[in-house]
Amino acid sequence: MKRDVHVAVVGATGAVGQAMIDTLLRREFPFASLRLLASARSAGTVVEVRGQQITVEEATPDSFEGVDIALFSAGGDVSLRLAPEAVIRGALVIDNTSAYRMDPMVPLVVPEVNASDIFKNRGIIANPNCSTIQMMVALNPIHHVYGIRRIVVSTYQAASGAGQRAIDELKQTATAILAGEDPVAQVLPVSKLERHYPLAFNVLPQIDVFEENGYTKEEMKMVNETHKILGDSKIQVTPTAARVPVMYGHSEAIYVETERSFAVSDVKKLLASSPGVVLEDDPAHQLYPQPLRATGEFPVFVGRVRKDLFVDNGLSLWVVADNILKGAALNAVQIAEIWVRQEGNW
Repeated sequence: MKRDVHVAVVGATGAVGQAMIDTLLRREFPFASLRLLASARSAGTVVEVRGQQITVEEATPDSFEGVDIALFSAGGDVSLRLAPEAVIRGALVIDNTSAYRMDPMVPLVVPEVNASDIFKNRGIIANPNCSTIQMMVALNPIHHVYGIRRIVVSTYQAASGAGQRAIDELKQTATAILAGEDPVAQVLPVSKLERHYPLAFNVLPQIDVFEENGYTKEEMKMVNETHKILGDSKIQVTPTAARVPVMYGHSEAIYVETERSFAVSDVKKLLASSPGVVLEDDPAHQLYPQPLRATGEFPVFVGRVRKDLFVDNGLSLWVVADNILKGAALNAVQIAEIWVRQEGNW
C-alpha cells in the first residue's frame, strides 16, 4: 500500500543541504512533507519550496517524529548525536558525513555500484566521500568486466569541497592578487597547524590532515571506501589529493591495471552505456570533461580514455563530476529513491 513520504533535511542551510532540497525538487521526489533542520544559529531561516515558505527548525531528537527519511549533512558530530535518535523514531537516515562510513554495520552506497546494499541497513546508510563516489561510478563497469587490481588516482578538487568559507576565500585572494596585494589565507588547508595558504593561482597538495603513513585523511578515505564499496580489500589504491582554484567540480586523473586484457574501443562502449556516466571523449574535436561543464549536472563525465604505453593492461582516464551533486546531494537522493520504490511509495 502506498503512503506519503515525509522527509527531513538536516543541515538545510548549508551548501549540500540546499543542494539536497534542490535535487529532491529537480527529480520530483514524492515527498508529502519536507522538514528543514539545522543548528540553533540557523533556525528561523525561511526557505521557499514549491512556492511554500518553510521555516528552518533547530534539529533535536524530537524533530524526527513522523519522519520517514532523514538526509543528514550537518557534520559528523551532529550525525553521531542525532542519527540514532532519528532511527529510534522510525526514520531511515542517509548520512553524508564520514561518521558512519567505515562502520561495518552501515552500508556505504553508490547506487550505480552496490544498490543492493541499501537493503542491508539497520536504519543508517552512509554516503561515501565525494571523490570516491565519482571514481566508483567510472570504474565499477571496468571492474565488473575486466577486473581491477590496481588504481592510481590524483584528484584536483574544487574549493567547494571545503565549504562556503573556502569559496569566499578563493574569490577574495584572487581579487587581492590581481590587485597587486598580498592575499590573506585563513581557511586552507584544513590542518592541525595554524598555517594556511591562498588557493588562488595555486595548488595545495593537502586535503584534510596528514596521517602517520604520509597520506592525508582524504586520501585514505579513497583507499578504505573503495575496498568497502567493491567488497575487495586486495585492490591496490594509491591516491594523491590536491585542492585547485576551481569553485565547483572535482577532477580525477585515474590509472588502473586490469586482470583481463581489453580494447580501448570496448572500454569506451562500456562506459558510454553505463548508468550515471557520460562519455566525453573526442580528442580530434578537443572534447573532454571539464569542471565548468559538469557544474550543476548530475552525471559523472569520463574522457581521455587511453591504453598505457608500456603496461599491457594499463588504462588511463579523466573523470569529472559536480562534487556537491553526485559527490553528495544527488547520491543521497538516489539512495532515497531506491528505498521508496522498494517500499512501494513511488
